[in-house]
Amino acid sequence: GDRQPPPAMDHPSKRCQRGVEGTPRLWLAAARGLAAVGGITYGLTKLKPAAPTLDRSTAVIDTVKRGLFVRQVHGNGTLVPQLTRWVPAPADGRVETILVQPGVEVSASTVIFDLSNPQMEQQAIDADFQMKAAQADAENLKVRLESESLTQQSAIASINAEYSQAKLQLDTDEVLGKQGLVPEILLKVARVRVQDIANRLKVERERLAISAKSTKAQINAQESRVQQLRALAKLKKDQVDALKVRAGTSGVLQQVSVQIGQQVTPGFNMARVADPAKMMSSSFFARSRRPDCSPSTQRSASAILDLPDPLGPTIAVMP
Repeated sequence: GDRQPPPAMDHPSKRCQRGVEGTPRLWLAAARGLAAVGGITYGLTKLKPAAPTLDRSTAVIDTVKRGLFVRQVHGNGTLVPQLTRWVPAPADGRVETILVQPGVEVSASTVIFDLSNPQMEQQAIDADFQMKAAQADAENLKVRLESESLTQQSAIASINAEYSQAKLQLDTDEVLGKQGLVPEILLKVARVRVQDIANRLKVERERLAISAKSTKAQINAQESRVQQLRALAKLKKDQVDALKVRAGTSGVLQQVSVQIGQQVTPGFNMARVADPAKMMSSSFFARSRRPDCSPSTQRSASAILDLPDPLGPTIAVMP
């Protein structure tokens, strides 16, 4: 039969030419695809989240009003006193006795501790002795000044009597002198003597007046010293009495911070007293149950929202 011609075949040079011509179109298509994917991704990132849906039957529609926002949250907590008072040490001292233990109800005058301070006690004794000595000196001064005043008054009385006698004698001599029975020289002597006694009487009366003022000034000075020493003695006594440390307020003794034999300094907190009539509830919730909103006080004894970190939990106040 007739011979079929062999199938037509591409020439190698033509295949290479078609491969080179198709490569740019593939790269262009890939670049367009990548640009489209990037644009879609960027657009998705700029989209806002969709608003949450809410079932109409579970919603309450009303006008928004300003007021107290109450949210009931259950959590563990403890009751803590609203008012507490630390009992400080009044002075340097050694704890000799602890008279009340924690948990006992106390009043403002209840003695909780007995402290000892030998130096302070000796100072109180010395101040008391000084005050009593000053009082004795004041009494002695009064007696002495009164005695001096009586002595001066007695001297004035003697001089006044002498003056009266001399004046009477002068008057008699004057009468007799007019009759020529008394010489003139004796009359002059009598007049001089009367004048001398009168001068002495005047000086003694002035001295008595000055002495009275001096007596009053000396007594006032001594009384001032007595009052000063009395105040010092009272201060020292009060300091010794303060070694019996009292609660200072009514309540329950919560804590004792010292031991027998311990040395304390002024201001050291020795005990704490709480008022059980005014209590607060201190509640602590899991952080997942603490919304970030400000606390609000409720009239019921329920829990209260707390401040966010780092301020820590708030306290629920029980009315």
